[in-house]
Amino acid sequence: MAIGALTQNRDTDTPHEVRIEFPDNRLLIDLCGEYDRNLAEIERKTGVQIVRRGNQLVVMGDEEAQKQAVEVLEALYDRLEAGREVAAADIDRELRMGGGETVSGGEQLEMFRGGKVEIRTRRKVVEPRTEAQKAYVLSLHENELAFGIGPAGTGKTYLAVAVGVSMFIGGLVDRIILSRPAVEAGEKLGYLPGDMKEKVDPYMQPLYDALNDFLPGKQLAKLMEDKRIEIAPLAFMRGRTLSNAFVVLDEAQNATTMQMKMFLTRLGEGSRMVVTGDRSQVDLPRGMPSGLADAERLLKSVPGIGFNYFTSADVVRHPLVAAIIEAYDADSRRS
Repeated sequence: MAIGALTQNRDTDTPHEVRIEFPDNRLLIDLCGEYDRNLAEIERKTGVQIVRRGNQLVVMGDEEAQKQAVEVLEALYDRLEAGREVAAADIDRELRMGGGETVSGGEQLEMFRGGKVEIRTRRKVVEPRTEAQKAYVLSLHENELAFGIGPAGTGKTYLAVAVGVSMFIGGLVDRIILSRPAVEAGEKLGYLPGDMKEKVDPYMQPLYDALNDFLPGKQLAKLMEDKRIEIAPLAFMRGRTLSNAFVVLDEAQNATTMQMKMFLTRLGEGSRMVVTGDRSQVDLPRGMPSGLADAERLLKSVPGIGFNYFTSADVVRHPLVAAIIEAYDADSRRS
C-alpha cells in the first residue's frame, strides 16, 4: 500500500505544504513522467503546485486540493511498485475516482471485494475510470442481462467487450457474439462496393477495434475462423438460441421494437447479454420508435436485469467530447 511506501511530513512553518518521500528514486522518475508531464497533468487538474526535491515531492496549495493530489500520487506510486506502468489514462482514472476503487458491500462480487475492479484480457488489464464505469462492470458480472445507456465516449461497448473476453478466457462462456444494427446513416448500403460482408463490415469496425485491443491478432483470427467469436449484424440473430455465450448488442438505439424483442429472446442457458446504446443518436426513420427506449420502459422493474447510465461526466475520450455533448444536451433542453 502507498501508506507503507510513502512518508508524509507536514512542515509546521508552512501549513499549505505537504512533503511526500519516495524510497525508490527510479520509480519516482517514472511517476513524474517525461519532462514531469505526469506532475503537470495532476497540477492542471487539481490546482496545486508540485515541486521535486531529491526523492521528495512537495505539494503546495489548497488543503482539499493537496489531499486529492497526494492520494493520486500515492496510488500511482503503488501501481509502479506493483510493476505496472503509469499512462495518461491511469492519471485520469485516479483523479476521477478519488481513491474510491476499493469494493465492499454485500451486493458486490467476491472476486472484486477488498481490491480494485480490474478486467484481465490477453493483451492488457482494463480498469474503470469513473464510478459509473465501475458500477457498470460490476453489473455485467452480477446480471445475466445488463443495459449500458449514455453518450458516446463513455466506454459502454469497450468495457462490455473487455468483460466478454475476460469471461471467455476464464472459461465462463464458450463463445463471444457481438452485434449491431446495420442502420444506414446518410449512405445507402446498396451503394457501397463489395459483397454483403464487405458492405456490413464498416458498421462492425468498432467491435473489431475493441477485440484487437484485448486479444493477439493471430489468436483473434483463429477464434473468429472457428466461430468462437462472431461479429454479425442484428438481422443475422433471428432464429438463433445463444447458449453459453457472452452476447453484446451495440448501438441498440437503432434497433426497432421488434428487433429488440427478437434479440432479447435469443438469450440461452449459461449466457450473458449486454445491450448498449445512446438515446440521443437514433438513426431510425422519423416516427419509428427505438427498441432501446421500449426495452427500458418495459424491463426497468424486472428482477435480474441491470440498467446502468452514463453522462457527459463519464466521457473518457478527448475532453472536448464531453463539452460537445453538454452543448448539444443544453440545446435540446431549450428546444
